[in-house]
Amino acid sequence: MNKIKTLEPYPIWKIKCKLGEGTLWVKEHNSIYFVDIKKKKICSFNIKNKNKKIFKVNKEIGFIAHIKDYIFILGLQGELRIQNLRTKKILKSISIEPKLKLNRINDGKTDPIGNLWFGTMDNLERKIKKGSLYKLDKDLILTKVDKNYRITNGPAFIDQFNFYHTDSPKKTIYKIKINKNNKIISKKIFIKFSPEDGSPDGMTLDKNKNLWVAHFHGACISVFNNKAKLIHRIHFPAKNITNCTFGGKNTNELFVSTATKGMNKADLRKFRYSGFFFSVKTNARGVLQKKFIISNEEKRSLL
Repeated sequence: MNKIKTLEPYPIWKIKCKLGEGTLWVKEHNSIYFVDIKKKKICSFNIKNKNKKIFKVNKEIGFIAHIKDYIFILGLQGELRIQNLRTKKILKSISIEPKLKLNRINDGKTDPIGNLWFGTMDNLERKIKKGSLYKLDKDLILTKVDKNYRITNGPAFIDQFNFYHTDSPKKTIYKIKINKNNKIISKKIFIKFSPEDGSPDGMTLDKNKNLWVAHFHGACISVFNNKAKLIHRIHFPAKNITNCTFGGKNTNELFVSTATKGMNKADLRKFRYSGFFFSVKTNARGVLQKKFIISNEEKRSLL
C-alpha cells in the first residue's frame, strides 16, 4: 500500500462560513456542494468553470444528499425536505423530532445502497444527550437506530452494515455494526481524541478503507487506517475543520469545509483562513457518496 501524500490545502472559496459543513461531490454538476448551517445557505462550486452558486433556505441546514438533476434531500432543523434547488419547488417534507423543538439535524450521508443516514443534536449545545441517529430508506420509512448522543457527526460507511459514527463532545468515534433489521449488534470505541486534538467532526473514507477525520478546534485532518493507527495528517490555516469528502475528475481531490463559530479575535488573527472552503490534492482515491435512492412508487408520486 502506497504511503499517503497530500499537497498544501488551497482555499478555493474565501467565503467565511460561520459553520461550514455537509460536503458533497455531485459528478453530474462537476461541482462540490457544502452548507453553512448558521447562515442557512447551500453553496456550490463548479471546479471546471469556477462558477459559484448560493441557494438560501429558511432553516438551519446540516447536510444535503443528491437524488437527481437539481433535486436534493435537505437535512433542516426539524425537517427532512426534498426540494428542487433550481426551481425552489418543495416536493416532500418529513417532520423530524417534532417534540424536541430545540434539536436540529446535523451531519448526514448515504450508505452504499442509497439509504440516507443522519443524526440530530441539541442546537444550544447543552450537556444533554438528546441526539439520535436515524435511517431513511427508499420507501421514506424512518428508523431510529441509536440514541443518547450530544452532537452526532458522520457517518462514514465501510459497507452496508458497518460504519463509523461520532459523538463530538465525547471526542469519540465509534465503529458500529448493524443487522438487516437496523439493530446494532456491535458498537465499539474506534478512536478517542485527546484534549489537544480538538473534537472529531465530519469524516470520509478512501478506497483503502482509511478514515479521514476533520478536527474541530484542531486545525487539521487526520487519516487513520482500519486498525485506528494514525498514518497521515494535513494541517490547515483554519482552526475549526468541520467536514471533508473526495471528488474531482479522479476522486483524488479532498474538499474541506471550515468554520469561524466560537472563535475569538486572537484565534481569527492566528487562523486567518478560518471559514474558507479548501481543496487538497492527494494520491488517494475516495469513496463517493451514493445518490439517495427512492423507490419507484415514491418517485411516481414525487418526481
